[in-house]
Parts: sequence; C-alpha cells; structure tokens
Amino acid sequence: MRKLIPSGSLRRMLLPPTYGRHVTDSNEFTVLSVEIWATGLVVNIQMASEGGPQPRIILQDHFGTEYSLRDSAVLGSRNLQVFTPSVPPGTRSLTVRSADDPEARPVVTFAVPLMAVPEEPATARGGYPPEAELRRPA
Repeated sequence: MRKLIPSGSLRRMLLPPTYGRHVTDSNEFTVLSVEIWATGLVVNIQMASEGGPQPRIILQDHFGTEYSLRDSAVLGSRNLQVFTPSVPPGTRSLTVRSADDPEARPVVTFAVPLMAVPEEPATARGGYPPEAELRRPA
C-alpha cells in the first residue's frame, strides 16, 4: 500500500482566510487546506472537475524555505500534494502559488500559528533540562 501522508504527528491544519480559488486558461482549482505534519506538508486541493489536470503549485514562506513536491494523489476531483520539509519553527506565513501562472500570483496565503518546537529526548541534550519554548518576536 502506498504511504502518502508524511510520518510523525499532525501539528496543525491551516484553513484559508479567503476563498483560495485559482482560475487561468490552463487550470482551475481551489486550495481547501494545508496540513502541517512533523515531517512535511499536505495541500488539499479541489480540482474543477474529475479527471482534470493536476495543479502545479509552489509553496513559499517568509524564510525562503525550499519546499519540494514528494508525492501527489488524485481522489475523484480532489488532489493531495505532499511537500517536504515541514515549516521551520517561527514560520509566520505560508503562500500557495500556481506554477501554471506566468506571473506566479498567490492563490492563497495562510497565517501559521505559533507552534512549540518538539523537545529532543533528554539524552540528546546531555540530560539537561528542556529548552524554553520558541516564541515569535513581538
């Protein structure tokens, strides 16, 4: 059986603050959500019709992280696209752009809520107390 979903725990589900619809001559789709997993991201897309072309998207954050498409699956008119890596600690926003659009206009931008950095086992830190939780600057 194919393993599409990234390993580790689901850390957050991001829902678009606006209707994330993209329409061009070559493609039409709506971004429904982004799942933030410990090891990657899953973008849930509604395509215009079953059997239509899969959207080619680009993910960007304000750090300039390079996100790579690792897998994709079509389920009827739904498309799940898996990217790695996961968002780095302190990420504030995540933008989905269409690679089919010559201007690469944003389809939708998500606000990424503050997430605690997962703790390393005490043995990996030399047995010292856990580090303080990472906070965004004010």
